[in-house]
Amino acid sequence: MKKLSKILIIVCLIALNPVIVNSAEILQIKNSNTILVGDQNRNLTIGLVCVDVNENDEIEATNLLKSEFPRGSKVKIRPFGIKENVLLAKVFNIKGTKEMSELLAAKNFSSEICPN
Repeated sequence: MKKLSKILIIVCLIALNPVIVNSAEILQIKNSNTILVGDQNRNLTIGLVCVDVNENDEIEATNLLKSEFPRGSKVKIRPFGIKENVLLAKVFNIKGTKEMSELLAAKNFSSEICPN
């Protein structure tokens, strides 16, 4: 019985031990459509999907993204495709509560140019 309880404790410790996950983080917000993310090994340029920002609002939209997603912020990426060697994706904060394209649309910097 003692041997079984020791095995159960070891299995529980292994199963419940948090797994270290290296998430992507914001390295640079180049403009309102393009960001650079990276992890410990590589960098990736991402084009935001469903974003069409007016030229007059470009600086304000970029500043909004920089304030809501500062450099070093951990993010989740949902890819939608590739265009001209740039990954098209939606980018969420690590908690999944904010998404860059939706943030721009909510502040009227971008019109929704594609369906959900």
